[in-house]
Amino acid sequence: MAGKAKMVQRSRFNFLREAQIWYDRNVDQHPLSDEFENVIVLSDDFYREITSHPIPADLEAVKVLAGAPAALDLFMWLSYRCFVAAGQESIPLFGDRGLANQLGSVEYSRPRRFCQKLEQWLKMIRLLWPDCPAQINRSGDTLLVSRGSAIRPAERIGA
Repeated sequence: MAGKAKMVQRSRFNFLREAQIWYDRNVDQHPLSDEFENVIVLSDDFYREITSHPIPADLEAVKVLAGAPAALDLFMWLSYRCFVAAGQESIPLFGDRGLANQLGSVEYSRPRRFCQKLEQWLKMIRLLWPDCPAQINRSGDTLLVSRGSAIRPAERIGA
């Protein structure tokens, strides 16, 4: 009987303990005062998780990519995957465990469109991380990543 048994386990992981977010759809609207400042309080569990398992990333690169959310997502994903890679790893671009699904890029339902966007994001990332050890394979269905660090050495930061 145990060979046919199925088990489903779900848990809830709360990232925020509290959030107070002010917004107006008018892009020209400026905050009325400090009283209207956005406040986000991380949950204790989430804070412990991110401080005990940090992802090394270049803060300057994050600042530059802040206006390009998809490229920033890929940069942070690559920062982690390359940091923990034991050697060359192959990540499928599509499917349940594919990169498009991991990044939440379901709006690129056509594989060709996602590959084009992925190439653009990688070009943007390589401007900030020239040694980024990620490339799309020749058949265009897998991303190859190797061990590497997104943190630039101090001597290159000003270059």
